[in-house]
Amino acid sequence: MRGGTSKALVFHRDDLPDDQDRWAPIFRAAMGSPDPFGRQLDGMGGGVSSLSKVCVVGPSHHADVDVDYTFAQLSIKSDLVDYSGNCGNMSAAVGPFAVYRGIVAAPREGEVTVRILNTNTGKVIHSHFQIRAGLPRVSGNYVVDGVTGGGAPIRLEFQEPYGTRSGRLLPTGLACELLEYGAGKSMPVSLIDGPNPLALIAADALELSGVELPAELAENQNFVEQIEAIGCAAAMRMGLAQSIEGARMTVMPQIAIVSPMNKEAATISGERVRPQDADLLVRLYSSGQPHQAVPITGSMGIAISARVPGTVSQQALSPDAADHTIRLAHPSGVSRVSARVTKGNDGYQAKHASVTRTARLLFNGEVFFQEKGK
Repeated sequence: MRGGTSKALVFHRDDLPDDQDRWAPIFRAAMGSPDPFGRQLDGMGGGVSSLSKVCVVGPSHHADVDVDYTFAQLSIKSDLVDYSGNCGNMSAAVGPFAVYRGIVAAPREGEVTVRILNTNTGKVIHSHFQIRAGLPRVSGNYVVDGVTGGGAPIRLEFQEPYGTRSGRLLPTGLACELLEYGAGKSMPVSLIDGPNPLALIAADALELSGVELPAELAENQNFVEQIEAIGCAAAMRMGLAQSIEGARMTVMPQIAIVSPMNKEAATISGERVRPQDADLLVRLYSSGQPHQAVPITGSMGIAISARVPGTVSQQALSPDAADHTIRLAHPSGVSRVSARVTKGNDGYQAKHASVTRTARLLFNGEVFFQEKGK
C-alpha cells in the first residue's frame, strides 16, 4: 500500500509467525535487503528509505482501540530492521487496510473512524476516512505534495504525540543545547521526544542555505559525515543508545534541518515555494538519506517543537504563522500540520497533532521470499 509519501508491504498479523523474532528475516528477504548495490532489486523495496518499510496490522485486545499496528523500517544496505519508531505516512494506510481485511466493520456509505494503537510508540491514532460501497474511498481531489494526483482525504489525529521514549517532550529538559560530537566539535541542537525522537539543527549552523535538494545533500560527503556524527551524538544524549556503535544501529533520532522561510525554494518537480506560501523551511535526514519529502512523524515533531520557546525551530518560525497550523516547506512542496502544545507542572506537553493524507491499495496477493542459505 501507499500511505502518504511512503510505500510498504502490509501484513495481517495472523499471516506471520507468532514469534516476532522470526519476522525480521522474512521482511529482509521480501524487501530485498541487504543490497550492497542499493536497489533492493531482488525484493519489493525501492532503494530509498521511504519505500523500504513494512507494516503489520491485526485486531487489538486493548480497550478503546480497534487495531494494533507495528512498523518496521528496513535498512537498504545492511541487516537492520528497526522497530524503534512509527511511520506517520504509512499510518494513513492502516485504517483502510483494516477495512479491506475485515478487521474493522464499516458502513456501506459514510465516514468511519478506526482507532489504531501503534505498538512501536504506545500511542493512539484516530484515522477518519470515507467509505463508498462498503470499501474505503480512494478517488478525490485532496493533493499531498510528493504524490502524483489527488485522492480521498484521510484525517489522522495523533493523541498526545510526545514522550515515546523518555516520557517527556524535552528529554534533556532543555529547549536548545550545545551538543558535542566528533573530535571536540559542538553544534546547537534542540532534542525533541515527539511522535519519534527528533534532533533539530539550524541550516546556517551547518553552512547550508536550507534550500538544497536531497540529491545535492546526498552528494555532499562533508555534510553526510557531519550529520551522521551529530545523529549518533544525539542518540546517546537522548538515551536511545549507550555507545557510538549502538547509535549506528538505530534509525533514530530523525534529524531536521530548519531555516526561516525568507527565500524561494525549488522543489524536486521544478516548482517553487514562495516565502508567503510557508512558515518554515525544512530538510529531513534519517536512515542514512535525505528525504524527498518530510515524513508525518517528522513534520509533527517539527511543528510541535516550533511551539516551544527557545527551540531551533521556534527561532526560525515565521512570526506570521497561525496559532495551530504550521506550513512546512520541504523538497516536494508544502505540508500542513496542526499541533497544540501546553505547559504544565511537568513541562511542555503536546496534547494533539493532526494531518491529512491519502492512501491507496496497490496490490493484494502473496509475496515470495527466499530464506537465506536455502
